[in-house]
Amino acid sequence: MDWDNLRYFLELARLGTLAGAARRLSVEHTTVSRRIQALEKQMGVALFAREAGGHRLTEAGRQLLPAVESMESAVLGAERAAPASHEGPSGLVRVGATEGFGTLILAPQLAHLTRKHPHLSIDLLALPRMLHLSRREADIVISLERPTRGSVIVSRLSYYALYLYGQREYLARKPLVSCREDLRHHAFVSYVDDLLFTKELQFLDALYPPERFAFRSTSITAQYEAVRAGAGLAVLPAFLADRDPVLARVLPEEARFTRTFWMSMPSEAKHLARMQVTWAFLRETAVASKPLLLPGVTPRS
Repeated sequence: MDWDNLRYFLELARLGTLAGAARRLSVEHTTVSRRIQALEKQMGVALFAREAGGHRLTEAGRQLLPAVESMESAVLGAERAAPASHEGPSGLVRVGATEGFGTLILAPQLAHLTRKHPHLSIDLLALPRMLHLSRREADIVISLERPTRGSVIVSRLSYYALYLYGQREYLARKPLVSCREDLRHHAFVSYVDDLLFTKELQFLDALYPPERFAFRSTSITAQYEAVRAGAGLAVLPAFLADRDPVLARVLPEEARFTRTFWMSMPSEAKHLARMQVTWAFLRETAVASKPLLLPGVTPRS
């Protein structure tokens, strides 16, 4: 039985859509479909039920899944046991991170990593949502919540600071903010509540619950651009907003928040050279970026 076909089966079973499996495998969705059809023809049974929202395992597919997962573990074990390459680490590592951190901090640095290790490939998923190791959406995940399930290696990567910001021209034409009560005169920019992917991004309720929001978005980059355009005040990461001379902190002593980035990967992958190199590099990047992540802030335990 062709392991490649089984590998496509495994990713489709985990992600549930041809598009998702195709992204994970770096192929076209038609390739995934063709591989699944070849496997089903070989086995003489349907492994997936095609539905409007994607692909669901049939009973035959559910019975096959544990055996294929065991094969995957065996393949990973063989890869770990293989002699180290003189060319350095090779292969693909998919790194999942929050949108702002991934785009502004990681992207430029990961480019340096791939130049240093030309046989290493990096997929950076900088998304405004939670990524899951259990679904194999990424090989290494940087999240705002510490993972509590599954056989994973977890490490605190870094603290980072956030403040309340406004556009300088906006602040100049609005009433002065000298205390929290003064915030009642201002409009706010924030996340869309029912699409918030983690409670760690809830800030304003603890500061001053707004009566209304001028603008909301699932994207921190979109919020940043709205604040730059004078839409209102928003809590933004210091590494995003402090670099912009158009913006100014508001109530910097009271409207200050500290959050944590956690880094995790599957325990079974910790011995792979490409994972070790990428993991160590991400830690080095976080340390080097501390002045941006924590400008003048003492981390809280």
